[in-house]
Amino acid sequence: MDRNNNTNLDGFVSKYFSRANLRFNIHNLSYLPRWIIVMMDVTVLIVAFFFTYLIFRGTGLDYIITSHRFLFISSFFGVNIFFFWIFRTYSGIIRHSSYIDAVKLLFSQMAVLVLLLFFNFAYELLFDDKAFLNTALFINVVLSFCGLFLYRVVVKQTFELYFSEKGNNKLIRAIIYGTDANAISVANALKFETPSRFKIVGFVDKNNQNASKRMLDLPILVQKKKMPTLMRSVGAEGVIIADKSLTKEEQLIIVDQCLEYNFKVYNVPLISNWENQKEISQKVKNIEIEDLLERQPIVLDNKSITRQLKDRTVLITGAAGSIGSEIVRQVLSFHPKKIIILDQAETPLHHLCLETQALISDSKIRTVIGDIRNKEALENLFSLYRPQVVFHAAAYKHVPLMEENPSQAILTNIQGTKNLADLACKYNVKKFVMVSTDKAVNPSNVMGASKRIAEKYVQSLHLRSQREVHSNATKFITTRFGNVLGSNGSVVPLFTKQIAEGGPLTITHPDIIRYFMTIPEACQLVLEAGAMGNGGEIYIFDMGKPVKIIDLARKMIKLAGFIPEKDIKIQIVGLRPGEKLYEELLNDTSKTLATHHEKIMIAQEIQDEFETLHVDIDELIGIANQYQNDAVVAKMKKIVPEFKSMNSTFELLDK
Repeated sequence: MDRNNNTNLDGFVSKYFSRANLRFNIHNLSYLPRWIIVMMDVTVLIVAFFFTYLIFRGTGLDYIITSHRFLFISSFFGVNIFFFWIFRTYSGIIRHSSYIDAVKLLFSQMAVLVLLLFFNFAYELLFDDKAFLNTALFINVVLSFCGLFLYRVVVKQTFELYFSEKGNNKLIRAIIYGTDANAISVANALKFETPSRFKIVGFVDKNNQNASKRMLDLPILVQKKKMPTLMRSVGAEGVIIADKSLTKEEQLIIVDQCLEYNFKVYNVPLISNWENQKEISQKVKNIEIEDLLERQPIVLDNKSITRQLKDRTVLITGAAGSIGSEIVRQVLSFHPKKIIILDQAETPLHHLCLETQALISDSKIRTVIGDIRNKEALENLFSLYRPQVVFHAAAYKHVPLMEENPSQAILTNIQGTKNLADLACKYNVKKFVMVSTDKAVNPSNVMGASKRIAEKYVQSLHLRSQREVHSNATKFITTRFGNVLGSNGSVVPLFTKQIAEGGPLTITHPDIIRYFMTIPEACQLVLEAGAMGNGGEIYIFDMGKPVKIIDLARKMIKLAGFIPEKDIKIQIVGLRPGEKLYEELLNDTSKTLATHHEKIMIAQEIQDEFETLHVDIDELIGIANQYQNDAVVAKMKKIVPEFKSMNSTFELLDK
């Protein structure tokens, strides 16, 4: 029985007084009440006063000369507490003490010293004797300041020690690339992050100027060799890029070197002065594939875009898609009078509606479910809302699907565009901006050819309006760009899903290359092109350097923390119907003209006569309504002579 009691007692003690439980309690102690901090400060003052008294008593001198000792001691502590209140030395959280708290303590003790010295001088003038020894007062104030500051340092370091040992999770040993204020802010934020993810082991100065110095008691490392070598020398597993003076090229070199040796790479944006430590630490994230695009930030002509959109009624088709929804978000920032968001996909449109309702905006937003193939429904929409600007992003875009369903590509991408364009002319829309694709250039598939025919149609409408010299004619503008990272059905979400499932990553061909840009970047250029367009132009965007898809796959695997071909396989599955090894932004007969924006050029294409093209398109739509696939594609090839099918059953029609 006694043995059982002893066992229970031991269990109680180990449970409630264990190191882990003590750490948990400290961790969950948010802050001490102010009255406790004041009591601790007063205790330090008493100890300092007592030591000063003993020091001078040992030398044969009296600290307090006046006979009114109790009154002097009461006044001494009262003055200290008063200046604690004036400088609010007790208002800070001790475990987060900084140099500001030290300055407050210094000012409060200096104020005590000055006030009591002045009192001692006045007392001597009145009573011809001093109340206390000035030297003793000075020593007392110094000891008080040291004691007040020291115990705050001890508390702060104690909390840091316990926080650094939280839980059993293994922290990632990381170095911070950078030595500026941005890097220091990141290091401080990560030190107090809860739960902790990183153990910072040093800083890297790219200029190698501070090799013998330390920051935050951590070494500043010299990068004499490649980053992986430096990281191995200090046992680091990852690097946090916090140096904002790095160029895109320098950042890419660091990332490529680290990924080659399977080191983790993290990125953090520029830190603002007003951001707190929790906000900073949350922004330290794994570097994304979007960060590796060799592209410079886009600078928009906001004044021009504002003139086009402010207080206007704007219609956006395909608004629930990845491109259309981003256009909606960006258009909202230019304060249009009204936005009509149109799509036939109910659930994504509902999600977008909820998102826009949560935004603070003075623009009215109208959500319309509709199909651009239904001209009667579109006519009702144009008659009701009278849009002044149209962004047309609705389209079928998946190459293999359209290769199997060419009639659907015609009815949506061509007939739908024709319906919108005709109604834009009828209802005097100011500008009509069509979102096209690089697959419309020298098309090798049905989808690309359908978009090229849609381009031809809107261009022909502009050509007709020019001949009619109609001053209020709609300005038709086409924007053409390549693949968009993160868009629905694009390769990046597919690879992300395949990596999450453990692979393999499927690639159609080892030599296939594509141009990429981010969704916001693509939509920014769409708005810019729409603002600068005078009608009839096909704007092509600077897509940067082409990316080899197999290299993209390897980088994404490494960014996810795996080793290509070892942890996750890459499988070659063969080119899909209609797929090219590379895409183009210009066909063989086109030329380009520069614009005031370095990333936007104008493609000079041969324009077709409206009457001839109109007859051909009407015939094509008629064939499409009969769902005769071979006849549909044969007619498309007559309208677009450069359309040559690849990896498709329709290759026979080219012979």
